[in-house]
Amino acid sequence: MLLLSAVETVCIGSERETLLKLKHHLIDPSNRLSSWNASLNPNCCHWYGVVCNNITSHVAELHLNTPPPLYDEIIEAYEEDNRRAFSGEINPCLVNLKHLNYLDFSCNNFKGIPIPSFITTMTSLTHLNLSHAGFMGNIPPQIGNLSNLLYLDLSYAANGTIPSQIGNLTNLLHLQLTGYYYLFYENVDWLSSLSKLSYLHLSHTRLLHLHLSGCTLSSYNQPSFVNFSSLITLDLSYISYHSTISFIPKWVFGLKKLVSLFLDNNYFEGPIPDGIRNLTLLENLDLRGNSLSSSIPHWLFGVLSHLKFLDLSSNNLQGVIPDALGSLTSLIALYMEENQLKGPIPTSLGKVTSLVTLDLSYNQLSGNLTLDYYGNNVGGEHPKLHGKISSLRVLRLSSNQLGGNPFKSLGSLSKLLYLDIDDNNFQGVVNESHLENLICLRSFHASGNKLTLKVDRNWHPTFQLTNLDMSSWQLGPNFPSWTHSQNELLYLKMSNTGILDYIPPYFWEACYSLEYLNFSNNYIHGKIENSLSNPILFEIVDLSSNHLHGKLPIFSSQVGWLDLSDNSFSSMNDFLCRKKIKKFNLYYLNLALNNLSGKIPDCWIKWPYLLNVNLQSNLFVGNMPLSMGSLVWLQSLNIRNNSLSGIFPIALKKNNKLISLDIGENNLSGTIPTWIGEKLPEIKILRLRSNNFSGHIPNGICDMIFLQDFDLAQNSLSGNIPNCLNNFSAMFKKNKSTYSTIDTNEVIPDVISIIIWTKGRALLYKSILGLVTNVDLSNNKLSGEIPREITYLDGLIYLNLSRNQLSGQIPPSIDNMRSLESIDLSRNQLSGKIPPTISNLSFLNNLDLSHNHLEGEIPTGTQIQSFETSDFVGNNLCGPPLPINCSSNQEIPYVDRSKTENGGHGVNWFLVSFTIGFIVGFWIVIAPLLIYRSWRYAYFSFLDNMFYKVRSYW
Repeated sequence: MLLLSAVETVCIGSERETLLKLKHHLIDPSNRLSSWNASLNPNCCHWYGVVCNNITSHVAELHLNTPPPLYDEIIEAYEEDNRRAFSGEINPCLVNLKHLNYLDFSCNNFKGIPIPSFITTMTSLTHLNLSHAGFMGNIPPQIGNLSNLLYLDLSYAANGTIPSQIGNLTNLLHLQLTGYYYLFYENVDWLSSLSKLSYLHLSHTRLLHLHLSGCTLSSYNQPSFVNFSSLITLDLSYISYHSTISFIPKWVFGLKKLVSLFLDNNYFEGPIPDGIRNLTLLENLDLRGNSLSSSIPHWLFGVLSHLKFLDLSSNNLQGVIPDALGSLTSLIALYMEENQLKGPIPTSLGKVTSLVTLDLSYNQLSGNLTLDYYGNNVGGEHPKLHGKISSLRVLRLSSNQLGGNPFKSLGSLSKLLYLDIDDNNFQGVVNESHLENLICLRSFHASGNKLTLKVDRNWHPTFQLTNLDMSSWQLGPNFPSWTHSQNELLYLKMSNTGILDYIPPYFWEACYSLEYLNFSNNYIHGKIENSLSNPILFEIVDLSSNHLHGKLPIFSSQVGWLDLSDNSFSSMNDFLCRKKIKKFNLYYLNLALNNLSGKIPDCWIKWPYLLNVNLQSNLFVGNMPLSMGSLVWLQSLNIRNNSLSGIFPIALKKNNKLISLDIGENNLSGTIPTWIGEKLPEIKILRLRSNNFSGHIPNGICDMIFLQDFDLAQNSLSGNIPNCLNNFSAMFKKNKSTYSTIDTNEVIPDVISIIIWTKGRALLYKSILGLVTNVDLSNNKLSGEIPREITYLDGLIYLNLSRNQLSGQIPPSIDNMRSLESIDLSRNQLSGKIPPTISNLSFLNNLDLSHNHLEGEIPTGTQIQSFETSDFVGNNLCGPPLPINCSSNQEIPYVDRSKTENGGHGVNWFLVSFTIGFIVGFWIVIAPLLIYRSWRYAYFSFLDNMFYKVRSYW
């Protein structure tokens, strides 16, 4: 066996020469560098303070610090320490040590020279200590180039302003910038970039602005790393503490020079603390996003009279707004939304003449509010606005119950930039005179009201808008021609506005700057391609639910969102397969509910960024094209309710990001492929119902652990239900989504919808889709028992296994499925008793067990007895809600076909005797007629006479 001896680390010659040059410029009074002598010891790795890498032999560390004396030896050792310290200068040749990662020159005496700027080029450094080394002057901004630094100590090494470039050192774990009183921090915004920092020391500094937003502090005590005596700004927003204390730190109230205090988005509870009244110089106070309760104290408005910005939103504040609000004459912005404030808006609000923004939304305010009703339950007409608030720039009145015509009073706000009166009960006619003074208006949101615009056909508004939403206004029947003057529009929404016209050609040219266009739910007609001279350029286009027809219009490759559903378009071939464009940027395409026919074009390779494709309810035939497999980012595909044929689309193998797949209600056949779970692992919605699929349900389906809607109903599937359905972990209550929409990462929420059948009704789920879980295997040929594993799905809401050939008992553990609202097990061959545990399903509102072989008493429970009799018929059951008593002396009119008293052969003597009696009676009558001809003539003559007598009465 070969023994390897240890190999000595020998330094690299060029690095040895660098160290000798460095020594030549240093003054070493105590001769600590005597070992730095190539003649006596050429291996520099053994020199004082030098550490080499054991593998590469490069110089990795330089420890050229002078150890400081112990605290109790300071007086005696100070002079001796000064004699030992290095001085002189640091030669720039130091940068030739390309692999140096540790450099320590601390506690030396470089006699007031600046920190050498060349050190900031040594990007291999992970540890730099220049503290107490006698340097003076500014810290070079290039310090931010040392991006690999983990440790930085510049204590007492500089004066002037700390450069913000220190924030570039995002890997720092340890930072010390302790300085003399003339070390100045204009702010420490850069601290928020140092997310890995575990140690920070900034004491003995003059700090004006401290921003620690998003940091984690070890305690509620005042941080020891900085002198707060001159602090003007303190930002402790989004702070987390190792402890669970939920009150505002008391040391904050001692900072009497504070002008701006930000304590938002923490977990502070209780009332607004009295200590804030000490901060009389405050101009900006932000307490939003906490859990502060009780009423707003009067002193808040009385003592803090300098306030310009006050945000108390998203708390639990109660009571009325104090009348002292009027003393805040300098207030520019006031936010109190999302609290529980009640009562009227104080009349003193009129004194706040400098107010530009007021938000009192989502409270319980009442009375006459002259500025902002957003989100409150306030009725009545909007009061007239007077000159005192003519400087108003932002006005929000949305989501209330305001009535009348608001433009009779809003028209005087000539400086208004932003107006939002969405979702109220405003009504009446708005004309040109109501709008002519709104000359500064840029954003106009007035949807969800019953307003009518009546202006001259040649009207030119005095404002130039960038955002306009007039949905639910009455603008028609003619197309609003005045929109052509709004050539700066970025956002235009006129949904459900009664337009019965066509879109004029000039519109597409005049509104060239548009990014968002929505004319949905109107009666717009005509062929769009006839009015276009160039492709449509807008990024988002929604023309759904109109009467458009002809060919699909031509769109630019830059369009990202396109909804042309619920129209009468008849051809899409040119639309998909344009030869001049190699690649489209579209990510959302909805062509549902049109008259598109023929085969789906096979050129989807041009649409690589599609996330959502909806072609449902058209007239497509043939196979799904193979090029759909090129849509590698596709998350939702809906082609249901067409006439597609062939087998399960093999192209879907490549769409492994699919979240929703609906190809139901077609003519697809063959088996469900075994690869489905492996190739489509992200699926949450799988809908294959109403096709001709046959064979077994593959076990691979159970790899789809994110499934929330599993619908294979109305096919010809056979075999057992897989016993691995408990792999659907998304149907477990603990893993069930708490969000109402399906999380589709990229797809905009609410674009995916599903239809769930329950009790013969189709329920459309869209807005709460993320909360719905469904398993529907009904109307197939499935056999065997209901697998016990299905009862593990305690987050399942809808279960339908009806109209199959399932046998055995209902699993006794069915009560594990505590979220069930609907169960349909009807028309199977289930036997045994209904498990009593079924009465524990407290959310159940639909149950159908009819037409099985169930027997015995129906379990009692609040829910069970409320169901219809029809939900239990066709069994051998008794007890409510059936009218059959379960007492021992009353027979249940149903005979078990599997058990008899005569050996188990199941002879039903009632049916036997009934059949014999019928046969005997039949031949007693018929035999004489066959034998005697005279009897036959007499019998039929009698029938003829009876027929004529009866007809005479008609």
